[in-house]
Amino acid sequence: MHICTNCRRPYPADQTPYRCPKCGGLYDFDALPAFDPARVDDSQPGLWRYRHALGLPPDAPTVSLGEGNTPLIWREIFGRRVAFKLEFLNPSGSFKDRGTVLLLSFLLSRGVTEAVEDSSGNAGASFAAYAAAFGIRARVFVPAYAPGPKRAQIEAYGAEIIPVPGPRSRVSDAAQQAAEDGAVYASHAWMPQGLLGYATVAFELVEQLGQPPGTVVMPAGQGGLLLGVGRGFEMLRRAGIIGQVPQLVGVQADACAPLWSAFTYGALGLETISEGETVAEGVRIRVPLRGDAVLRTTAASRGRFVVVREADILPGRDQLSRQGLFVEPTSAIVWDALAQISANAPGPIVTILTGSGLKSI
Repeated sequence: MHICTNCRRPYPADQTPYRCPKCGGLYDFDALPAFDPARVDDSQPGLWRYRHALGLPPDAPTVSLGEGNTPLIWREIFGRRVAFKLEFLNPSGSFKDRGTVLLLSFLLSRGVTEAVEDSSGNAGASFAAYAAAFGIRARVFVPAYAPGPKRAQIEAYGAEIIPVPGPRSRVSDAAQQAAEDGAVYASHAWMPQGLLGYATVAFELVEQLGQPPGTVVMPAGQGGLLLGVGRGFEMLRRAGIIGQVPQLVGVQADACAPLWSAFTYGALGLETISEGETVAEGVRIRVPLRGDAVLRTTAASRGRFVVVREADILPGRDQLSRQGLFVEPTSAIVWDALAQISANAPGPIVTILTGSGLKSI
């Protein structure tokens, strides 16, 4: 069940608000589902194998475009053997499909036929793809600076695209105004359903490795991927499948690094954070909605945040390409992060590659 994290009211049984109608608070799970390996159903597609642990209502339909079950490949990097989880091979080209498929399933269970979303690119493309496949009319608000390939991808799925000038925060404001005007706001940041879609990355990693990772490195903007993956490992820990949650390392661009700043300097660190321009536009989030939960999850894992200089992002993308791994700049920030942590990171080290390089050409 979902509850408001502020006033503790439960999510309405017959509506689809993106935030609490009473106090404006953020919804989240009141408790994590119990993971039961005996209930993993390999006859189901992709992440639906774990349906019992996805937190969806019983009447939510099983919809899929083939998301999940992404490959894990190994490379020798900075003197360490590193596994790369190829999330850019999901149907729309990013990890966001894991969250979108659960959110769309939930919306369909509530009879939704039209919805809006806001995104710098990947979440919007994912939402547009699944909306097209399963009969929901989509409108997507995007920053005017969003890369052309991502905008073209959103439009190709038939979604209406609405560019918004100015910083990323104004795009969210525009989507929230649409919600105030009566639209269903299918926000990947506000709505909690997708978090347990990201948790399936943790389930798959333990299956693929045959053991828990020691360290998991990933880009962090809103931090939803880190939060979801952390919860997935925590569910496995509670089930007795792993002994402890791996160290989680979130990576941010120094042009906009609120999670790194808050984790490093506390609340005072947030006072100097700006929303600077960066080629890693997918992590250009000045005020992560679930920032407190992301910080707690990282600290509980004995993990940390790493910041990457702007000048090192595109060279990192090029180095990954030389490994046969063509990813977008947002995903490529992990390369320099690996250089920073590899000497002391507990193994096995897993790095999540979140978005395809084809989105940034």
